[in-house]
Amino acid sequence: MIDPAVLEPLADDAWPARERERLGGWRLNASSGHSMRINACWPLAAPDRDPDEAIAAVEAWYAARGLPPRFKLTDRVVAPTDLAERLAARGFQAGKDTLVMTGATGGEGDPAVELFPTPDATFETVFTASAGDPEDGRERIEALGRIPPPALFARLDIEGAPAAIGVAALGGGFAGVFGMRTVPARRRKGLARRVLRTLLAEARRAGVERAWLQVEADNAPAVALYADEGFEPAYRYRYWSR
Repeated sequence: MIDPAVLEPLADDAWPARERERLGGWRLNASSGHSMRINACWPLAAPDRDPDEAIAAVEAWYAARGLPPRFKLTDRVVAPTDLAERLAARGFQAGKDTLVMTGATGGEGDPAVELFPTPDATFETVFTASAGDPEDGRERIEALGRIPPPALFARLDIEGAPAAIGVAALGGGFAGVFGMRTVPARRRKGLARRVLRTLLAEARRAGVERAWLQVEADNAPAVALYADEGFEPAYRYRYWSR
């Protein structure tokens, strides 16, 4: 069982926000307001001041950027341990769970899946096609460009057009898999599985033996896919907002 105190900092670094700040062990992330991971405070260790003062400082920090305050509370690493109660007293509520799963790298890749060290224009095509909000897609594309190397960007074309993509950020001995997207017309054809297997195979060739990913806990098809590929639940987190 992986310790979230080890994995969560890697996850934060793998998907960098446009603007980042610290309040002691609290990590503040802000971008355009769409992707929750890069628009939330991650309280991974004790703040540098009284907790209620820290909450007020977080609220002011996001307000100054025109964003709603949001906290990402993760199993077994929330500091202080009564932060959920403190947030509830201020009108915050927990959203739905996100599941972090871990598994092994390796296996065989798909020769039809192309790999790149940086994202190209076709990634934006797939993100835009698969995102309900173009601004959401644009924010994620910008985040892709901030991923620190080494990283693997995978793309699978069908009939000459980009159909599925995925990303693996390599760091801390892990491959963080995210950005898995398939254009709507090509879904339920096994394309995501082909992309995932290629990322895992290439990560092992790069000397990385373990992988992690994040998936909404109620996304049964995605959870089933990852479980079928050997990933197991490690811990959960949820966002608290008003």
